[in-house]
Amino acid sequence: MRADNPGPPFVLRARVYFEDTDAGGIVYYVNYLKFMERARTELVRSLGFDQSVLQRDNIIFVVHSVAARYHLPALLDDELDITAEVVELKRASVRFRQRVRRTDGRLLCEGEVTVACVSADRYRPRMIPDALSAAFTAVRTEPQKAERGEAESGS
Repeated sequence: MRADNPGPPFVLRARVYFEDTDAGGIVYYVNYLKFMERARTELVRSLGFDQSVLQRDNIIFVVHSVAARYHLPALLDDELDITAEVVELKRASVRFRQRVRRTDGRLLCEGEVTVACVSADRYRPRMIPDALSAAFTAVRTEPQKAERGEAESGS
């Protein structure tokens, strides 16, 4: 079930610092994943849930899988917009579509990240709490036609 008007994806604005770059002066590839992690964390916070409180309640999210595609490099001092969209919600996992763009709109990196909900003490899968699941459902976006395997209509 998805919200009637989920709205635009969540956006986190960040700047590229010297620590984010490699010897060539561009953002080191793994740091895009760090930017994406921050955007997912801030999305959860914007829904009213703090990671530290969830952890005290024996709930953490761990990355299950990542797929990333790099298009253009980000450079020192670039200002970035990092998006996070919930595209699939299951009982114990969430799949996010994420994009990193310069603030001029140029796409730098895009990917999908699936996180699993596990107990903080034993790292065993557990159901996403109802309130958090409802919040994710409210902002979930409909998968694109290509992702569902539907052919584009030519009429």
